[in-house]
Amino acid sequence: MHANNAQNTRNPRSVLRRMPVDLIEEESKHGVLNKSLGLWQLTAIGVGGIIGVGIFSLAGLVAHGDADNPGVGPAVLVSFLIAGMASAAAALSYAEFAGMIPRAGSAYTYGFVALGEIIGWFIGWDLLLEYIAIVAVVAIGISGYVEAFLAGFGLELPVWMTSTADEGQGGIINLPAILICLLVTFILSRGTKTFGRFELIAVGIKILLILFIIGLGVFYIDTQNYSPFMPSGFGPVLTGAATVFFAVFGYDAMSTAAEEAEDGKKHMPKAIILSLIIAMILYVAATLVLTGMQNYQDIDPEAGFASAFTSVGLPVVASIISVFAVLSILTVMLTFLLGVTRVWFSMSRDGLLPGWFAHTDHNGTPQRVTWIAGIGAAVLAGVFPIRAVADLTNIGILSAFVVVCVSVILFRYTRPETPRSFRLPLMPFVPAFGVFASLFLMLQLPWETWVRFGVWLLIGLALYFFYGRRHSVLNPDSRNYRHDLAVRD
Repeated sequence: MHANNAQNTRNPRSVLRRMPVDLIEEESKHGVLNKSLGLWQLTAIGVGGIIGVGIFSLAGLVAHGDADNPGVGPAVLVSFLIAGMASAAAALSYAEFAGMIPRAGSAYTYGFVALGEIIGWFIGWDLLLEYIAIVAVVAIGISGYVEAFLAGFGLELPVWMTSTADEGQGGIINLPAILICLLVTFILSRGTKTFGRFELIAVGIKILLILFIIGLGVFYIDTQNYSPFMPSGFGPVLTGAATVFFAVFGYDAMSTAAEEAEDGKKHMPKAIILSLIIAMILYVAATLVLTGMQNYQDIDPEAGFASAFTSVGLPVVASIISVFAVLSILTVMLTFLLGVTRVWFSMSRDGLLPGWFAHTDHNGTPQRVTWIAGIGAAVLAGVFPIRAVADLTNIGILSAFVVVCVSVILFRYTRPETPRSFRLPLMPFVPAFGVFASLFLMLQLPWETWVRFGVWLLIGLALYFFYGRRHSVLNPDSRNYRHDLAVRD
């Protein structure tokens, strides 16, 4: 099997030609990123990407329900655990790859190395849209908190600058969401070292806030609110798991920064696992407090904890939560904007997109893709309603998880001699579970999401054959061709 793998890698015109793993570090020298992230900064980036919308928005939404889905009540805890188990299987697969290949690109790079160029292209193309959409979704959510905060001081922004035409409120653009996207882009453009410090501080504040919420809220739990525990049956709990899956990934975007880690092979696996463990512990404790403080039918689906503390006579605490929730959710935007810029940079460096995008400044920051991605997110957030943008997210991330889990299985058997600083346990059962769990959650999503996803992939397919395949560093007919990458395995 190894011989066949090598042969596929050496076939210069196959769409399944693979990037040789033993030359990844050498190849990365063609576009140097600044190595300035330590273990705790990486972990903070991961936690920053995972914790935010899940606790402050989705927990209350799934527990209470909406027009399309009944509330699952206290069983929202089970929804988080199911999503967390699926995410954990993928996280372990990411950790093994990150320990072998500490290179920008994450799932794009892993797919390119293990399954071939066209698979890597599809995942990279997918992640470009998904990550930008996530940044936009979160910006729209934060804009609502900003409006509420200003309203508390008697400041009402005009409707035309706070909502879109599709929301039917007479709006034209969502100006706060646009400005938030540009602010996050500016922070990231200052360089990885500055971003890492900001993220570490912001995530520290976020964790302290959540611990404060849990520590105070536990004294106001009424155990009668836990009954019935699963009021709508198990079916809605599974649907809820697909919804809250949005809240249990983030380490994948963090893994795109592997090339900027001081010791990627050692620190990346630890940071991925640590970030998910920290997030899941906080999620479990927070959902128990939320559904214990207030009956699930009375929880505000948009600001669950704020309504819970108001219901027990603590409106000041609710205001404090609303203010700090903005900072907490801001770290999610930073993590995913980092992710899209590093995937874009990596694809451009490999020749699949124009090399102009792979340019870095004196700080080793890819400024061009940072600002293009940030402005793209600002446009989405400014002119589209949140539901239309949110539909572009989960299916793409889940498909990336499928590719990574399949890749880690194949690579363990095709390249068993490759050094691994971390080896996931129970191979191949853990990644196989990740594949089936991700596919199952994908099937819970509406058909419109599948249509949009298919259209985006078709556009990507056309672009790959029109440009990417011809300009790849593995194509001998390309001026970007690198003979050392094409012939060794």
